Amino acid sequence: MTRELQEDDFIVSKTDLKGRLTYTNKIFIDMSEYRESELLAKPHNILRHPDMPKAIFKYLWETIVQKKEVFAFIVNKTKNNNDYWVFANVTASTDTKGNIIGYYSVRRKPNPEALEIIIPLYKKMIEIEKNSGVDASFKVLTDICKEKGVSYDEYIISLQG
Repeated sequence: MTRELQEDDFIVSKTDLKGRLTYTNKIFIDMSEYRESELLAKPHNILRHPDMPKAIFKYLWETIVQKKEVFAFIVNKTKNNNDYWVFANVTASTDTKGNIIGYYSVRRKPNPEALEIIIPLYKKMIEIEKNSGVDASFKVLTDICKEKGVSYDEYIISLQG
């Protein structure tokens, strides 16, 4: 079963440097179908859905460690094997000296029209990952961006609208 965020819902979470959850808001807990105690100190990828290309997470991690924000469409898997899509914004959290101390993410309901493009794109990327690896998978997305003459961020944000 697919679950859906409401228009005004925002999922918020914080992780440590290794991606383990240190904070989750009530909407995160409700959507994930886990109890807070089952989430805290667990890797954020407890929600990893098999329909999510590894290439997106590779890009996400390579970007946020440089203190650059990332936007992405993500499908998550709940405790009860349901799924839900989000439009995510992930950033590094820093201390007063600029050192990364963790990561912060805010997710909201994705544009349904964007998912009509993203779902088949991710399916294609996963197939390519199986046969040719993560870098070849991400190249599918970067080739689309090149063809459109936009950066990854510009493309993803334009889909969300």
